[in-house]
Amino acid sequence: MSGRVLLTGGTGLVGSSIAQALVAAGRSVRAVVRSRERGQRVLPAAVELVEGDVTDPASLHRAVDGCAVVYHAAGLPEQWFADPSIFQQVNVQGTANMIAAALDARVERFVYSSTIDIFAAAPGADYDETVIDPQPKGTYYERSKQDADRLVVQALDRGLPAVFVHPSAVYGPAPAASPGLNDFIARILRGEIPMLLPGGMPVVYAPDLAAGHLLAETKASVGARYILSESYHSLVDIARAVVAAAGRGTVPRVMPMGVARAVSRVGELISSVIRKPPLIPAGQLHFLQWQARPSSARAQRELGWTPTPFAAALPATIAYVS
Repeated sequence: MSGRVLLTGGTGLVGSSIAQALVAAGRSVRAVVRSRERGQRVLPAAVELVEGDVTDPASLHRAVDGCAVVYHAAGLPEQWFADPSIFQQVNVQGTANMIAAALDARVERFVYSSTIDIFAAAPGADYDETVIDPQPKGTYYERSKQDADRLVVQALDRGLPAVFVHPSAVYGPAPAASPGLNDFIARILRGEIPMLLPGGMPVVYAPDLAAGHLLAETKASVGARYILSESYHSLVDIARAVVAAAGRGTVPRVMPMGVARAVSRVGELISSVIRKPPLIPAGQLHFLQWQARPSSARAQRELGWTPTPFAAALPATIAYVS
């Protein structure tokens, strides 16, 4: 597919990786950025920067003019805000605004960065794209992504040529606007984590995730969904792999589940008063305890997507975050 691309969320880990891949493929890219200074610092020089925000519909209508493709990667992946309504403002209403702008511009393809969190799976179970969870999930973030995903589905009937990409936890050599797996790896190396939380997460390397987005744009059928995830690891396994790959650092002990829950509950109560993030956000603990294993077999089979094994991708990630 050709034509200018509009990218939202370009200064985040997912979006900046997509921008790098698009530019490397010779595509013309325009990115909506709230801060031109950050955009210049994070994105390739070839990317055209336009100031705007997904919560500002007029800015999106201006930005999408002349674009044939939209990559909507903007969103808030955090697990705590003093005012949780921001999840709805950005993840849900921001998506609604981008949908409206894309429909008015009659774009040829709308690539939506969703999440693995919207699918149904029992704790610790394997799952794929088959079943979307009809029940509200356990965190503000997850529920906002469920709502946003439904908006994109509804827009299919209005002619939105959307495809859905579902990343797991992303890491790799790209800037992250929010704390995540890159931050965890860096803190392990610096010895800043006294105890590990119980549980774990599925992971995907940022350059692979970007490649999967581009494959979805060019190969996927409208309405198709693809999980992009490489492997599942407990936090202990991740810490061990990081320490082994770096040749430095220590693997902390695991905090007992009862202690983690107590610290999280007390921290959430205190945070509701002082308006600062708790030590262990309830949403973070909730995600780590799901421990379900998403399968990317469909993406590998239908898109020809090939993920990099975690151990092989760690050296470049460690070099970046160190």
